[in-house]
Amino acid sequence: MEEIAAIGAIGATPALGLPALQPIVAPSLTLGAANNASSIAASHGPSASSNNFAAWFAQEVQASNSKMAIAEQDMAKLATGQAPSLHEVMIHLEEAKLSLQLLAQVRNRLLDAYQEVMRMQV
Repeated sequence: MEEIAAIGAIGATPALGLPALQPIVAPSLTLGAANNASSIAASHGPSASSNNFAAWFAQEVQASNSKMAIAEQDMAKLATGQAPSLHEVMIHLEEAKLSLQLLAQVRNRLLDAYQEVMRMQV
């Protein structure tokens, strides 16, 4: 591992004909930093697929947040007796729960893939 870092610090090795190593930076995508997802993807290169994924992820975080806010409002209305029906409140709660679970699973899969790539031997 230290040899790889030394080669990357030195630059290209003409004897082997290898290009200089670029440092790999892994952005941490948490639900709190989801607003920065598009700026993170934009700062790491002009890849169209990463921009599409970052935009999708940011959009899903916003959608999940709005579903959670609606569910919270419905719970407050249910507590005060102003909710139209218990069924609608439960549907909104389940939608919020499922959208949050989806985001958590996507994040977990991304972290697993990143860790797998980092374990690869060069």
